[in-house]
Amino acid sequence: MHVVIMGCGRVGAALSRTLEAQGHTVAIIDQDSSAFRRLGSGFGGRRVTGVGYDQDTLREAGIEEAGAFAAVSSGDNSNIIAARVAREMFGVENVAARIYDPRRAEVYQRLGIPTVATVRWTADQMLRRLLPSGAEPLWLDPTGGVQLAEVHISPTWVGHRVSRLQEESESRIAFITRLGEAMLPDARTVLQEGDLVHVMMRSDRVGEVEAVFDRGPEEAEQR
Repeated sequence: MHVVIMGCGRVGAALSRTLEAQGHTVAIIDQDSSAFRRLGSGFGGRRVTGVGYDQDTLREAGIEEAGAFAAVSSGDNSNIIAARVAREMFGVENVAARIYDPRRAEVYQRLGIPTVATVRWTADQMLRRLLPSGAEPLWLDPTGGVQLAEVHISPTWVGHRVSRLQEESESRIAFITRLGEAMLPDARTVLQEGDLVHVMMRSDRVGEVEAVFDRGPEEAEQR
């Protein structure tokens, strides 16, 4: 797939190298040509100097053949404008924009523009490590009805199967981070100490799911 990226900062450069290593073709846009030095000499994609939401610049980057577009510059407004141009003018199906202001991110998410709220995501991740209680959504569908969140589990769940936790909480364990690596659990997967559990659930049941995760299997049996 051909991917166009706007913004050759640390995120844009890392994203470009990763996509190219996976076999995709990449074009990266930045107003400052010196920013392309972050890509390194091994990068084989296109380097386009210009404004990322300018249609001619996007065409030069191959937007008309692109299957995906990422706007990861340092400006919220520029990222949103570029994402909308890529989607609405050129019909790119997979579009994402990095947003620093979490309030804007929520608005555009509801409008169907996938966003990554950088500051909020980082703050949430730090809070998850410092205060491992409560669920902060990692992803929210455009209607707000379903969310993916990391939910703290009681140590008493260690040694029990994921399938039981799902049944008791009426949720779905999307993935587990174990020893720094993400894994997809199956019905036989047993929870281990230190697991970070990422849960897909209805937004109106977050409190109930948290309660099941927190009280442990023994209390669930008593209920």
